[in-house]
Amino acid sequence: MKIAVNTRLLIKNKLDGIGWFTFETLKRITYQHPEHEFIFLFDRKFSDEFIFSSNVKPIVLFPQARHPFLYYWWFQFSVAGILKKEKPGLFLSPDGFLPLSKWPRFLPVIHDLNFEKYPGDLPFLTSKYYRHFFPKFARTATRIATVSEFSKQDIVHRYNILPEKIDVVYNGSNEKYLPLSEPEQLKTRIRISEGKPYFVFIGTLHPRKNISRLFMAFDEFRKSKISDVKLVIIGSKMWWTSEMESAFENMKFGDEVIFTGRLEPGDLARVAASALAMVYVSTFEGFGIPILESFYCDVPVITSNVTSMPEVAGEAALLVNPFSVDSIKDSMNKIYSDKLLRDDLINKGKVQRKKFNWQSTADKLWKSIEKTME
Repeated sequence: MKIAVNTRLLIKNKLDGIGWFTFETLKRITYQHPEHEFIFLFDRKFSDEFIFSSNVKPIVLFPQARHPFLYYWWFQFSVAGILKKEKPGLFLSPDGFLPLSKWPRFLPVIHDLNFEKYPGDLPFLTSKYYRHFFPKFARTATRIATVSEFSKQDIVHRYNILPEKIDVVYNGSNEKYLPLSEPEQLKTRIRISEGKPYFVFIGTLHPRKNISRLFMAFDEFRKSKISDVKLVIIGSKMWWTSEMESAFENMKFGDEVIFTGRLEPGDLARVAASALAMVYVSTFEGFGIPILESFYCDVPVITSNVTSMPEVAGEAALLVNPFSVDSIKDSMNKIYSDKLLRDDLINKGKVQRKKFNWQSTADKLWKSIEKTME
């Protein structure tokens, strides 16, 4: 069988959450199913590292789909045209976008519907595009995969999709996320934070990541504790807002915040594994991969008590109200002050992380592909 795949987010050195999902699942699925041909559809020159096996045929389609008008052109004309030419039995779209046609069978992975809950968090045209087309994508799909039970129920209720049409395929953690020895942690802290302990946040600095309240909570934590703890922010400022800027500028301890920008995966894993705790207090997530990555690093986690995050965290994290600065600050105080609590969370994280790995994700996604073809 021919399977066409939307691989436009496989971009060398620029993989984000959906990009990593695409990478980790496809490298396993293509290798483990040599009896099928996979047609990878890119929107730019691709890296050979993404051609995982001999049964992968790459095709570059233009234009580059990085704007709502170009999204429309790329999927409704370029992709639709190549599907008509190649005649695959199935089109898999790891970012959820689809051509709006009745053929072939379609399996989109819709990770979350944050744009429905917080439309103002995206640029105006992007938000309009998502809110107009994703209900259509969901109705066009033969089946749908998503990354948490929370997202499944959100799709069911918002788009009136039958629950039996949706498969949950949890995310995994990159194999680079591992515990570090004390000397290795110290070496990393010397390089990153002058040897001082730090809370860490990983992710694009997007409004839903709740960066403004994180800044305020850290500032209140430092005001309430005599400590040298710093806050390390890892991620691109692509979505940096005036609200984030104002919160940062009003910090008394703003000098204790370290912005690293994007880091390559190996370095990112080392910085995460050397943290006092991960503080990941988004207002909305379809999954929350940094929670899981911290579990694999034996690092305690503070995360939100909303959307998918309690599902991923289980009993292995401190859950906070992400809309309350005091709630976030109080959990920072608990983590900082209580080593027994940190050890307990680490041990619970070792248990919780066993529920999630990329091989399981790939297996479940393949099962979803099989169901789509039935």
